[in-house]
Amino acid sequence: MSHPVPKHQYGQENQQLSQAEPSGAPVGTPDTNAPYGYDPFGRPYSDKSKFVAGALSIVLGPLGIGRFYTGHNRMAVCQLITLGGLGVWSLFDGVLMIAVNGKTDAEGRVLRG
Repeated sequence: MSHPVPKHQYGQENQQLSQAEPSGAPVGTPDTNAPYGYDPFGRPYSDKSKFVAGALSIVLGPLGIGRFYTGHNRMAVCQLITLGGLGVWSLFDGVLMIAVNGKTDAEGRVLRG
């Protein structure tokens, strides 16, 4: 005994959609644009860690090392020149990198963490 195929209200048959990554590639296919996957909003993850970036910014912030790590070179040079805002800027920067989701590297990819 076969069951009828369910139809939409306009008479078209339901089609099962295949799963795909945000890039359009089928699930399980390696994506060269996002080797570490995507966040829940579809943004690619970075190869950089937010915990490493935050720790570097807290410990070596006056030298701008946390920002050099994420690729934000101009901001890192500004931290270097001002000694991390006399330590205040680099401390806040490091804490925010660890605590806030969605911080990005210089290429706009979300820091993993």
